[in-house]
Amino acid sequence: MRETLPLSMVAILFDHLPDVVFFKKDIAGRYKAVNTTLVERSGRTDKAQLIGRLPSEILGKQLGSSYEKQDRSVVRTGQPIEQRLEMHVYPNRMVGWCLTAKQPAFDDQRNIVGVVGISKDLQSPNVSRSEYDDVAGVVEWVLTSFPDAPSVIQMTERTGMSQFKLNRRFQQIYGLNVGQWIIKQRVDRAQRLLRETDLPIAEIALEAGYSDQSSFTRQFRQATNLTPKKFRMIAV
Repeated sequence: MRETLPLSMVAILFDHLPDVVFFKKDIAGRYKAVNTTLVERSGRTDKAQLIGRLPSEILGKQLGSSYEKQDRSVVRTGQPIEQRLEMHVYPNRMVGWCLTAKQPAFDDQRNIVGVVGISKDLQSPNVSRSEYDDVAGVVEWVLTSFPDAPSVIQMTERTGMSQFKLNRRFQQIYGLNVGQWIIKQRVDRAQRLLRETDLPIAEIALEAGYSDQSSFTRQFRQATNLTPKKFRMIAV
């Protein structure tokens, strides 16, 4: 006889991982199980306040609706989301980077009945590793070169490493590949300017290293699930 761990027990296990958000949703996108990390970051005090509700009812229409769109895509296509770099903005104003994974949930007949997923906070850079010495110079070069930050190819040329080796170093130190790390630096710079200044979005795009506002808006939305304008509205 196959034994299945109840959802409540799975959620309790994830309660012991404060750097991980865990959730399971039904086919309509309503929460069926959550861990305490999601409860706290949603500004609630009890899991019961989330169960049976949609993300847009918990996280706000603008942010929650974008997560609902992700969920519908997973349910419709059966395709998982893996290691997606995202910046989350929660109702308690906490902003943080994470890697998100979502999988379709199946019943015994292999029908898709919902979505299960986690979002794990990015680790702090492990600069104590000896590998950091190999990339410290190029990291400093990128961080001091805005708005003209170098490309991945330029970084490999500067270090003399292959792209594979450079990616491996960044994975060991930051938990990200080089391309993801560059996107994070650009979006981080942009979100600080959106929160702390009144600069026009077109100017912020240039300051963050984008050639035009449309490419900036596209990548910012992919990372945050919000347009720069909507981010500014809810994050300030």
